[in-house]
Amino acid sequence: MYAASREASSRSREALRAALTGSDSVAATTGSELFAVVAVLDDQRSLRVALADVSVPGSVRAELSERVFGAKVSAATQAVLTTAVAQDWSRTSDLVDTLVLLGQEALLESASERGRLDAVEDELFRLGRIIADNPELEQALSDRGKPAEGKRELIARLLSGKAEPITVTLAEQVVTRQRGSLGVAIDELSDLAAARREQIVAHVRAAIDLAPQQRERLAASLRRIYGKPVTVHVQVDPSLLSGLVVRVGDDVIDGSATGRLERLRRELA
Repeated sequence: MYAASREASSRSREALRAALTGSDSVAATTGSELFAVVAVLDDQRSLRVALADVSVPGSVRAELSERVFGAKVSAATQAVLTTAVAQDWSRTSDLVDTLVLLGQEALLESASERGRLDAVEDELFRLGRIIADNPELEQALSDRGKPAEGKRELIARLLSGKAEPITVTLAEQVVTRQRGSLGVAIDELSDLAAARREQIVAHVRAAIDLAPQQRERLAASLRRIYGKPVTVHVQVDPSLLSGLVVRVGDDVIDGSATGRLERLRRELA
C-alpha cells in the first residue's frame, strides 16, 4: 500500500477496535457483515469506485455507505464502514482488501473472546496442509469458473463437525474471493491468528513427524533467536530425506539432506 492507504487502513482499524466493545457476538456479527459488504462491493464495480473516489468529500462517501448498507448491517459494522469509506485511499482495491482484513480480525477477536483462537489457528493450518496435499481439491476450490456457492458447500462438507464455526466462515470467505495462491491465503490467516496471540509462526517441513519434545525444543530455540513466542506448524515431507526446513517470515533455515546436497552440488559446480 502507498502512504495514503496505509494511513486510511490504520484509522479503519482503530474504528474496528472502538466498535468491538461488548460480547463476542458483536465481533462475530461485525466480521460476518463486513464479509457480506465485501461481496456486494466485489459484485458492483460502480459502487466500490464511488465509495473510494477521492474527488468526492469523505462525508459524502460516508453518507452513501449509510444509504446503501445502513439498514442491512449492525451499528458496529456501519461505524467501521463509515470510517473506512471516509478515508482517502490510494486505490479502490486497498479499501476492499482492508475491509476483508478487518472482517478477519473481527472474527478472530470473537474466537479469542471465546477462548478458541488457538483452535482456529490450528484448524486453519491443517486445512492449508489438506489442500496442499490434494491437488484435485485445490483445483476445485481455486477454479474461478466454479460458482461461489459450490465452493462454500465443498468447504462446509470438508469441515463439517471438525472445525470451529469461525474457521468455516474464514475458509469460505477465502475460497470464494480468491485472488492468489489458496494455500498462501490460508497460511496468512493462520499467521494472523498467531499474531493476535502475540506469537510468530514457524512453518516447518520435516522428513518425519516431530515428537512433542522435539517441537518444544525447536520452539524454544526459535524463541531465543526471534525474541518472541513461536508457534511451530509441521508438515511432513519425505522428499527431504532427513532434517528440517524452517521458514519464519522471509527467513528460511534449510537443514535438510536435500538442502545440503544441493549446496554441495553448487560448490562442486
